[in-house]
Amino acid sequence: MTKAIRFHRTGGPEVMEWEAVEVGAPGPGEVRVRHLAVGLNFADTYFRSGLYPAALPAGMGVEAAGVVEAVGPGVTGFAEGDRVTYTGSPLGAYSTARVMPAAPLIKLPDGIAFETAAAMTMRGLTSAYLLRRIATLHPGDTVLLHAAAGGVGLIFTQWARLLGINVIGTVSTDAKAEVARRHGCAHTIVYTRENVAARVRELTDGAGVPVVYDSIGAATFHQSLDSLKRRGLLVCFGTASGPVPPIDAMQLAVKGSVFVTRPALADYIADPGERAALAGELFDHVGSGRIKIEINQRYALEDAVYAHRELEAGISIGSSVFCLESAAN
Repeated sequence: MTKAIRFHRTGGPEVMEWEAVEVGAPGPGEVRVRHLAVGLNFADTYFRSGLYPAALPAGMGVEAAGVVEAVGPGVTGFAEGDRVTYTGSPLGAYSTARVMPAAPLIKLPDGIAFETAAAMTMRGLTSAYLLRRIATLHPGDTVLLHAAAGGVGLIFTQWARLLGINVIGTVSTDAKAEVARRHGCAHTIVYTRENVAARVRELTDGAGVPVVYDSIGAATFHQSLDSLKRRGLLVCFGTASGPVPPIDAMQLAVKGSVFVTRPALADYIADPGERAALAGELFDHVGSGRIKIEINQRYALEDAVYAHRELEAGISIGSSVFCLESAAN
């Protein structure tokens, strides 16, 4: 029997329920996928809490890897038995199987395990567009990355090191600082006891950094602005601590004619060609071992409530996944 995590009202982790669901045959443009591993992302909590809108009742999750079980009319490029991964709408990845549009699917190379794919597709593609599309960076440049020991952080720092980019990473503990340095951070700042902006100025001889990558939001916004060099760019790509405050345009001038952008992954993988290019680069790095995917939290899918509580408590390091069947293969 197919089962899934669903929620009928928004709120805390307790609103999620483990339910039996009917999964029929795929319609035009659709496929049925049997999941072998499901990604756990902080963005999932935004839908559950109501920060991101969802028509209720709703499934949960936007990232998974598995095998195509059936193909609907009009689908080209995929066949029964294909290994696939995906990230993106519609919600429903927290399930043992589902019918979904074929468009978001990405063929998964044989050398990459399902668990690895579920741990890296969203995080890896996010790192890809942040480093390869948002700003023009050059070897020797130094950037600031918040949450450097998180799932995106550990992929981003390894990829940045391959590009010759120095990363100053913020973390909450000394243990996380060690993990971030091991994965490529040139410097770490333990924000629970250090002033981030002051430390960034110290590390950059007073200049600041050309780009700040901020997935935290409300709690770090002002420190991020204060860490930028003149005409620098603040990339707000997440809101783990809440939405960023309203932006006063004059404040941007006062800070040195700086820029702020709030990108979304969906807009960088909407074009199939661009998605394929970013995924190809990601898979190549991971398949060759140049980027290692660190999975430090594994859960059963029915334990989603507990997993969300751990995620929101900030104790996670690296990527987290839900494991189903023989997910390692």
